[in-house]
Amino acid sequence: MTTTPSSKKIAVVGTGGTGSVIGGMLTVAGHDVVMIDQWGAHVDAMKASGLHMSIAGEEFTSPVRALHLYEVCTLEDSFDIVFLACKSYDTLWLTQLILPYLKDDGVLVSTQNSLNDEWIAPVVGPTRDIGCVLTMSSEVFEPGHLKRNTAMDRTTFVLGELHGRVTPRLQELQSILSAAGKTELTTNLWGTRWSKLVFNCIVAPVCALAGVGPAHLTDAPERIRVCLELGREALLVGKAQGYSMEPVFGLSMEEAAESPEALVDNLVRASQAEGREARSFFHQDILKGRKTEVDYINGLVTRKGRESGVDTPMNVAAVTMVKRLERGQMGPAPVNIGKMERVARGLE
Repeated sequence: MTTTPSSKKIAVVGTGGTGSVIGGMLTVAGHDVVMIDQWGAHVDAMKASGLHMSIAGEEFTSPVRALHLYEVCTLEDSFDIVFLACKSYDTLWLTQLILPYLKDDGVLVSTQNSLNDEWIAPVVGPTRDIGCVLTMSSEVFEPGHLKRNTAMDRTTFVLGELHGRVTPRLQELQSILSAAGKTELTTNLWGTRWSKLVFNCIVAPVCALAGVGPAHLTDAPERIRVCLELGREALLVGKAQGYSMEPVFGLSMEEAAESPEALVDNLVRASQAEGREARSFFHQDILKGRKTEVDYINGLVTRKGRESGVDTPMNVAAVTMVKRLERGQMGPAPVNIGKMERVARGLE
């Protein structure tokens, strides 16, 4: 799908990997975009020199309109579309920050991991919340510099209304967002969200703990065992919660539950398309010395598991171990995966 510049006023709140892809590529396509972030050096670099983007070996720089958080109060604009691309733990306060600048008929699009729509909708109203499930790898480690690992022709964004219908505004958003990557629509947002959560539950903690990229998940037998158990638990919780899950890497929920081995194998093949040097988002956070979203990924599975009466010892262990990484009690290393198995069994 091609896109032409619209008259919509757009804000991107949070300009890490995801937000920089959206804000940068929509700006290049001629859309009216403001990029807002709390990382001062990143905003300053974009103001001074634009956003430098590396996509599939192509390097280019584009001028962008960037604002510090403290500059939001100077805005005279009201936005038709706000793409929220922050960490899950920053969702509520940043939603409250931008809410006064969202038009009455505007929409906030959660381009995040986890199930953030559960806590966004009560703030902005369910009719102004649209979900977006990402299948994209991107990184911002240097201020003003974006590295995108996912090719433009691969499905990157899946948009859905909370009520599951395909609406004209959803189709308009698809047209706009297609400037940033291949965009599809779903009538099953919640099932798609949980399917992506299964992927994140497997990949994010194991990569961060072992210090490897997703393409290396099956390089050691203990990684395979842990991945299988993390995925099995997440699938069972999703089923118990009543989600009508979308196929996970080519497998239906039933097929994935019956053969977690096939799920992990398909997952690794998909990850290899991003390149063997791509890093998961937990791993990126640890390398940057900041908090991860483990409470909103594996932690969410454990909370939903308790609600449903499903035991999730491996996901509990994932939360425990990743928090040790966050606190600096250990560093990423392959040996951590064996420790995680012992924690899950109550042996450590």
